[in-house]
Amino acid sequence: MIRQLNRTNFYLLIVLITFANAQASDLAKEKRWEAQIVDALIVGEAVKLKAGKTEFLSIFAEHATEKAMGGAIVLHGIGAHPAWPEVIQPLRTQLPDHGWATLSLQMPILPNEAKSEDYAPLFAEVRPRIQAGIDHLKGLGIQNIVIVAHSLGASMASYYLSDKPDPGVTAFVGIGMSRNKADPRMDNTVSLRQITLPVLDIYGSRDLPGVLSSAKARKTAATKAKNKNYSQLKIEGADHFFNNADALLVKRVRGWLAKNAAGTEVKMK
Repeated sequence: MIRQLNRTNFYLLIVLITFANAQASDLAKEKRWEAQIVDALIVGEAVKLKAGKTEFLSIFAEHATEKAMGGAIVLHGIGAHPAWPEVIQPLRTQLPDHGWATLSLQMPILPNEAKSEDYAPLFAEVRPRIQAGIDHLKGLGIQNIVIVAHSLGASMASYYLSDKPDPGVTAFVGIGMSRNKADPRMDNTVSLRQITLPVLDIYGSRDLPGVLSSAKARKTAATKAKNKNYSQLKIEGADHFFNNADALLVKRVRGWLAKNAAGTEVKMK
C-alpha cells in the first residue's frame, strides 16, 4: 500500500513538473534566437532586460531625428523574435527616422509545433516583460511611450493594457488582431472593452480569417469601452505579414502616432 502511494506520488510529481514546464517560455529557443540575431544587428543594439528572475533580449534603437516623439515598444507575433523580418523589422528600424525610439522585446515563446491556444499559460509572463520595457525607456528619460504590436503580440499588449489601471502607455497600435476564444486573455474583443487610450486597429484585406471575421466585434468592443479614440484601418491588398506592404504599414502607423500620441522633446540620459 505504501509502495503504491509512493508510486502514485511519483507520477503526480512528474505530471506537475511537466505542467509547470508547459507554463514557461522556451528559454532555450530564446537563446537560439538571440545567438542568431544579435551579431547581425545593423540598426539598434541588444539590451538584456529582466522580468523577475528571467533575463530576456530586447533591441533598442534611438530616435534619429533632432526632436524625439517618444518611445515605441514593439512586440512580435507567435514564436518569433524582436528582429523578425516581417512587420517587426520595418517598424523597429524605420520609426526612429520619424522621432520614435524603439525597444523591441522578446516575448514568451513555445516550440515551433505549438498552436496558438497553447500560448494561453504564457500570458502570465506578459506583464513583467512589458513592464520591464516601459521601465527601461523611462530610465532613459522617455516618458511618452506607445506600444506597437503584431498578431499574438497585439493580444499580449491589449491584455496588458486592459489589466492595468495605469499602464504607463500613451497609445496602442494593434496589427492583425484576432479573437482567440481559447482564453479570455488572448481575446482582443475582451481586452478592448477595458481600454480607453488611443487605439489603432490595423489589418490587411487579405489577413487571416480570424482577423477578418473579428473586425466588427473588435470595433463593438471599443464602442462598449466608450473609446472615442479608437480607429480601425484596413489596408487593401495586405496580408497578415504585410508582405510587399511594409512601407505602407510604417507610413500609416507613424502618421497615426503623430496625430494621436506625439510627445514633447526628451533628452536621452
